[in-house]
Amino acid sequence: MKAQTLARLYVVVVCVVGCCWLARVFAQAPPQFTRVQPITNREIALTLSGQTGAYYQIDAATNLTAWDGLATLASGATSSIQYTDSATPFLSARYYRAQQLTGSNVFTGDHLPTTNGDVIIHPARHATLILNWQGSTIYVDPTNSAGYGLPKADLVLVTHAHFDHFNTAGINAVVGTNTVIITSQDVYNQLTAPQKAIGRVLGYGASTNVVGLEVQAVPAYNSYHAFGTGNGYVLIIGGKRIFISGDTGNITEMRALTNIDVAFVCMNQPYTMTVAEATNAVTAFHPKVVYPYHYQDSGGATANAAVFKQRLRTDLGIEVRLRSWY
Repeated sequence: MKAQTLARLYVVVVCVVGCCWLARVFAQAPPQFTRVQPITNREIALTLSGQTGAYYQIDAATNLTAWDGLATLASGATSSIQYTDSATPFLSARYYRAQQLTGSNVFTGDHLPTTNGDVIIHPARHATLILNWQGSTIYVDPTNSAGYGLPKADLVLVTHAHFDHFNTAGINAVVGTNTVIITSQDVYNQLTAPQKAIGRVLGYGASTNVVGLEVQAVPAYNSYHAFGTGNGYVLIIGGKRIFISGDTGNITEMRALTNIDVAFVCMNQPYTMTVAEATNAVTAFHPKVVYPYHYQDSGGATANAAVFKQRLRTDLGIEVRLRSWY
């Protein structure tokens, strides 16, 4: 979905002992980094200036020979884009470059490099997230009957039957010509007849291959979610392992997960985990990167994600990414 580079700016950011930061600009053609500044916990706040209504990809590296995609962003109605790089507390050096992308409806989000191209991670709302990899689009718990303005789904994953995760009209809004739906038996029983025709049931411990990736169903349950009725998922994409918790408690099966590169972890009360429970679970299975999601409490408060990040100490080596889910 991305087209050729129109312009590129290189910025070098180096962190040395004592957290003294040096920024050097190597080119002055748009797009331009107008701010590269350390913030809380030695993260880096980037501000990129370009054109309004344009798309930009930011790449990052720990040296000047091996670049990875960091994020694809849209400038919207203003020419300025802000992005927080939460990986820098764990690195001794960080380099950035940016490129403007042509075309419209470019898929935006954080990049996860794999052995077979980047996965782009696009938070939607509450429990909904959308992934794009190798031209395939994966929706998790789509509930918006108006759709999301993104490509139709090649794969839909539904975790369980509660209304904030499962909506038949929301599924219909993203279903395309060759969509596959994967879910639990409980949700499958509630699908419409056309949805059942493209649906697959995946129970705990089972796995299947779709659009070149592997989907594994893992337990997700607590006192509000009966054992066996809902799924968590581990996706294996280009050698990377992505965990999606669904609604769950701080269960033994989650704490026993291994080699997770990226995790999406729920934390709201009273329906899923407290911040303390989520911190305990993540510390146990130790993903490289964790996104707190599904963190709005029943009273409407959304402070859980920030508190979770404060509690998950940087010395654990787990990058916490806070993104806009609400």
